[in-house]
Amino acid sequence: MKTIGVLGGMSWESSLDWYRMANEQVRDRLGGFHSAPILLDSLDFAEIEALQAAGDWGAAGRVLADHARGLERAGAGLVVLCTNTMHLVADQITDAITIPFIHIGDTTAEAITAAGLSKVALLGTAFTMEKPFYRDRLAAHGIIASIPDDEDRATVHRIIYDELVQGIIDEDSRQAYREVIGRLVEEGAEGIILGCTEIELLVSRADSPVPVFPTTALHVAAALAAADE
Repeated sequence: MKTIGVLGGMSWESSLDWYRMANEQVRDRLGGFHSAPILLDSLDFAEIEALQAAGDWGAAGRVLADHARGLERAGAGLVVLCTNTMHLVADQITDAITIPFIHIGDTTAEAITAAGLSKVALLGTAFTMEKPFYRDRLAAHGIIASIPDDEDRATVHRIIYDELVQGIIDEDSRQAYREVIGRLVEEGAEGIILGCTEIELLVSRADSPVPVFPTTALHVAAALAAADE
């Protein structure tokens, strides 16, 4: 397998799950003492979050591009970014490296298409839901993604930043997500994208009346497949 270069720490809670899933899948497939060959660069999320809040995406992109170059220099054969939101600067990362970059939006779109769906709803940070970068990526695959209304978007975003990135799992928040999902399904969503890696810490298939697409798990599987090529 190629060594997977992982840009993580945004937040480390979800990056931990990414790392765990990758190693579990390799162990299950190969058996014995096998684990995934990974170079993990875990950034200080406080620095990235400050740039997000300031709207300085160019600076954030330069930071991530520099770290991606570092992973390539260290021997990574491909790079993944363990956060949906920061795929907003994916082009800066891909322009900075000569090895493949596995885009989480593409892996999610492929799973939605494989399920025979084309109309889904997107949950994530306010940046992911409101800025066009993620929905445009899905649209390139023929997928229409709706988003919650203003109040529900605020609820989804608040729970991510005030609770999930801090490792707080609250049953009231799980119920709040279920209610948001229910309203999206009533509006015609055929599936729900868990478009923030932290959401998978709170929401599972059991919380939705329609299929959910866990972006972390899908991303891990795609990265391991690419590493095997």
